[in-house]
Amino acid sequence: MPAQYSPQRPSLRPSQGSSQRYSLRALAALLRYPDAQLRAHLPELIAAIDDEAVLPAARRAELRALAAEIGRLAMEAEARYVETFDRGRSTSLHLFEHVHGDSRDRGPAMLDLVQTYAQAGLYLAPEELPDHLCVVLEFASTQPPKLARAFLAEMAHILQAIFSALRARGNPYASAIAAVLELAGEKAQAVAFDPDEPMDDSWAEPEAFAGCSTHGQSRPGEAQPIHIVRKTPSQGSQGVSA
Repeated sequence: MPAQYSPQRPSLRPSQGSSQRYSLRALAALLRYPDAQLRAHLPELIAAIDDEAVLPAARRAELRALAAEIGRLAMEAEARYVETFDRGRSTSLHLFEHVHGDSRDRGPAMLDLVQTYAQAGLYLAPEELPDHLCVVLEFASTQPPKLARAFLAEMAHILQAIFSALRARGNPYASAIAAVLELAGEKAQAVAFDPDEPMDDSWAEPEAFAGCSTHGQSRPGEAQPIHIVRKTPSQGSQGVSA
């Protein structure tokens, strides 16, 4: 099971830029379902981010405001979380949802990521999926800073799309995704993203034999792609920075 964020603050304050371990773990916690237990530890999460000071002051202020809003809204924050991250693909925190969708490529990609974690000595609980951003961040927090940044940079194009979808909605969780991008060495900016289809369309029955199509599938005997790849948007980037 991946290391869980401990509410206890580090005893020594890391020098600025030397590590981003606690910031990654705090962001992983901040992006989880905001139940009563998480809400009780919000001050410590923000304190850990402030102590490490690897994020810009303006971004830390946004995260502080996000935490304050989660704490103030209490149970309403739980409903908003579900509406934000569990209703539609454009803001899903399951990263392979943005790359593979429901295709057969998703399974091998999941297994590849599980093996990456296992090689580092981290094992998931049965209910945890390896491509969830919170799990990804917890794994990155166990790696040396250079490796953690490189690992997160591989999925920067996915994070930019999630950030853009949240930003377009005026959702304060956009600041948390922007913070992850900054820890990956990237600048958060608005890019084109695929809008969510209406709920009625997403639940529609496929046409007869549509599920048997070989579109997007490899031929028998061919290797299945398992890397995170850039998804080409239908329109170009807008280039609007956060």
